[in-house]
Amino acid sequence: MKSKRGVASYYFAAAALWATALMATGLGVGSAQAKEPVAPKSIWEQETLTGDWGGARTALKEMSGIDITLAFIGETLAVLSGGLHQRASYEGRAEFSVDTDLQKLVGWTGGSTHVTVFDIHNGSWFNAANNVGAVTDPSNIDAPLPTTRLFTAWFQQNFFNDRLSIRAGQIAIDEEFMTGVNIGGASTPLTPAAGLINATFGLIQVIPANMTSGGPAYPFAAPGVRVWAAATNELSATGAVLSGDPAGPNCHDDNPLKCNPYGLEFSFTGGSLWMGELQYAVNTDKKATGLTGVYKLGGWYATTRFPSQRYGIDATGAVVSLGVDDTADPIQLRGDWGLYGVVDQMIWRGAESHVNLFARVGFSPTQRNLISYYVDGGFGVYGPFAGRPDDMLTFGVAYVKISPEVAGVDADSVDDSGAPFVVRHSETVYELSYIAQIAPWWSIQPDVQYIVHPNGGQNGDDPTITVKNAFIVGVRSTVQF
Repeated sequence: MKSKRGVASYYFAAAALWATALMATGLGVGSAQAKEPVAPKSIWEQETLTGDWGGARTALKEMSGIDITLAFIGETLAVLSGGLHQRASYEGRAEFSVDTDLQKLVGWTGGSTHVTVFDIHNGSWFNAANNVGAVTDPSNIDAPLPTTRLFTAWFQQNFFNDRLSIRAGQIAIDEEFMTGVNIGGASTPLTPAAGLINATFGLIQVIPANMTSGGPAYPFAAPGVRVWAAATNELSATGAVLSGDPAGPNCHDDNPLKCNPYGLEFSFTGGSLWMGELQYAVNTDKKATGLTGVYKLGGWYATTRFPSQRYGIDATGAVVSLGVDDTADPIQLRGDWGLYGVVDQMIWRGAESHVNLFARVGFSPTQRNLISYYVDGGFGVYGPFAGRPDDMLTFGVAYVKISPEVAGVDADSVDDSGAPFVVRHSETVYELSYIAQIAPWWSIQPDVQYIVHPNGGQNGDDPTITVKNAFIVGVRSTVQF
């Protein structure tokens, strides 16, 4: 149950969002009336469920540079066998975004702004992640706390005909790195991995599983600066420095979202996180007739201290395994880092369809990280059936390797009853998903996942028991308002 303060914040945020939308609609009415009337499209042809608001929406974007996004994602995922609990769960997320072109709005050349607010609602316990008990989250919209929160808020300035872009504000790395092709300082999710629901096919698991509080990635963002520059039409580079701990100072809760539930902490604690990425992309223009290819090489470095995954200092000052003495203080290690690579290549293009393959890999040092390396891959078929050019069929496989240091702690650990812990080793995710575009504004997505060795094979509720492979089926609905 939400606190009175949480409920009040929820309704205040909701009222503010709708007031903003209504005021923005009103701003565009006069301009819309000056245009010739346009015959309204059928509800099944228009881009959004609520249409063009009598022309006000188009007027806002084209004349005032204000683009408003209202969207809702709702899904049900059921664990049919294995995992921790065989039951269904619901996750939902409403999104309100405002993007502004400052050239149109106030005559500021090359400037733009962006704000996104999420309303995340699910069962704080009855959600897919807790039902499965895996390292990977079966849902990329899931969050460990229902809340209305600010996600991203930034100002961007482009230079030299959009060949240099500087962005500053509340930034999320999963919108800047790895997951799409970056053109003109804006990342577009071309990869078929974006058609999958499991969160590991977004920002690969080696990053959020190892960073402090999960890092500045959904549902978190953090203060930072991002720079993007294009050397040629094909070759570009992205770099960023952000606050290292988006949960805020002195957060010792297992659920860091409780420390920063509304996204208003604007944390400058936890050292700094540095990220860099090189991108080589060909045939990414919509008019290109060749096969699209995107290749990325990136890395990250965090300056704060990270606890050893295996060793600590006991009460006598001796170095011991955390599996032998779980009251020992973990040894603090300076800094952390990781490397990753991404390949997304179109292999066939037809009149209304095409096929892409993707593969990604990531590494991090074993001493201070839960995940030591990661690899995934798969394919996406865009327009898989005649007359269905906007549908998408996607299949992906992800392999998550548990750090040998973590496995070593499990090997050293014994329950109070004398039973040894199950030694974690790896987790593998298989997912098949189909996005059916019912209308431009509405899609329905049936989804099947099979997770082998959730949590590396160890039951999180009782580490002396092996958790069974999880079979998950579900369906997602996405509506653009």
